[in-house]
Amino acid sequence: MEGLGIDTLGASPAASPTPDGRAPQPVRPGLWLFAPNRDTQGGSAWLYEAGDRDVLVDVPALSEANLTWLSERGRQRAGWIVLTGRQGHGRCRALQEALGWPVLVQEQEAYLLPSLAEKHSFAESHNLATGLELLWTPGPGPGSCVLHARGGGAGDGLFCGRLLVPLAPGRLGPLRRPGTFHWPRQLRSLERLRQWLPAGSPDWIASGAGLGALRGEKLLQGGADLLAGLELAALAEAVPQA
Repeated sequence: MEGLGIDTLGASPAASPTPDGRAPQPVRPGLWLFAPNRDTQGGSAWLYEAGDRDVLVDVPALSEANLTWLSERGRQRAGWIVLTGRQGHGRCRALQEALGWPVLVQEQEAYLLPSLAEKHSFAESHNLATGLELLWTPGPGPGSCVLHARGGGAGDGLFCGRLLVPLAPGRLGPLRRPGTFHWPRQLRSLERLRQWLPAGSPDWIASGAGLGALRGEKLLQGGADLLAGLELAALAEAVPQA
């Protein structure tokens, strides 16, 4: 059930890290990408450096390489774990036990993580810190959200969770799948997102889905133009994809 974000892990053997894995890769100054996580159906987790603290966007694999890398950073810097939706929860409780970082989740999906030591939730939107703002964007899941990050070394970016997924190099869009919570609401969330973002923003988009369609690229550049080019009316009739 971990792929749906249900926190069922105990505090001992099941929470032990796997010996495999590699440390996250730097993508640009202040931004790292973790290897695909099978606990989140091959999803992508990110680490964003925001001033004097780190923001872990979704949960990476609980591997020794990831825990060592995150723990070393945690000795010098405070951190948050931000969850963009149930598909990105993974082994959240075990990771929090290892790092001691608070978790921020949209209130519609907070119940999926009942046993966290420190959990915070928000409703419509939330200002985590200067240059870090979250918006509730239901559709992929009832508590899906996005994180807009500005002012750090990585520049102006949007962490979109599973609201948008890579389709090809330089292309992304929403996908209607059998497990999609509510397709019309997902399209309305995209329209609201376009209105919520400042003009000309973001410069890049980081998806929480698998990135194989990007053929080696990690980020989608020209994020504002990509969002503006989404034909939401045509997407309303999309057939679910397996």
